[in-house]
Amino acid sequence: MSLIEIKGLRKSFGTKDVLKGIDLSIGKGEVIGYIGPNGAGKSTTVKIMLGLIEAFEGEVYLFGENIRKTDASYKRRIGYVPEAGEIYDTLTGYEYLSFIGELYALNKDVVEERIMRLMQLFSLEDVVHSRISSYSKGMRQKILIIASIIHNPDILFLDEPIAGLDANSVMVFKELLHQLAQRGKTVFYSSHMMDVVEKISDRIVLIDQGVIAADGAFETLSATSHYASLEELFNKVTGTDNHELIATAIIETITEESSGKSSGEELWNS
Repeated sequence: MSLIEIKGLRKSFGTKDVLKGIDLSIGKGEVIGYIGPNGAGKSTTVKIMLGLIEAFEGEVYLFGENIRKTDASYKRRIGYVPEAGEIYDTLTGYEYLSFIGELYALNKDVVEERIMRLMQLFSLEDVVHSRISSYSKGMRQKILIIASIIHNPDILFLDEPIAGLDANSVMVFKELLHQLAQRGKTVFYSSHMMDVVEKISDRIVLIDQGVIAADGAFETLSATSHYASLEELFNKVTGTDNHELIATAIIETITEESSGKSSGEELWNS
């Protein structure tokens, strides 16, 4: 049985069709790299699965349950790191994670033990009782990651989860995802960092203009399309393979003394 099943998913905002018919089946233990350009519908897809957007067409099943017809209890089996997560700055790291533990109805003693251990493992032991307002961007991101896994979820939704992390923390995080997948956890990973997505994902789902443009293991997609990297495949499929010309036009623009139109000015919309 698939842990995630999406059938004919459509979503519009006003007159703009964001999702135009997404069909997707994801099994237990898969690490999915869900990629696409800005505005392609990635975040909308995730927010629908999380129950944050309720008005949509099509069907979405999580853990075999239609999310339209089930209660919110399925959310206790989900972890989520948003792209721009809001944290209560006036709370300490310990207080915030205790609050998250309560939301997931975890035993108080279990939560306390996990908080202290995870804060140590993420090199945050010195700021456990400091207010989050004093944290750096990387520290705040670590708190969001801890909050997403403290209840041992079965599905983990990640939207640009390593933003602000140092190199060592990124390596730990990549290994964490690998081991979670080995234990049967499903990871739905959305990012613009193609090199990371390529390395950690079992399967790439590329969405463009509201539809799935590519779906499969990178090795398979690469073999059929002859692209050396996921970045090359992404640029070709989404029609953004003129990056060199755009960069040249930018250089021309900032180095020109006249106010005339740059030769590459219209490349942005091509």
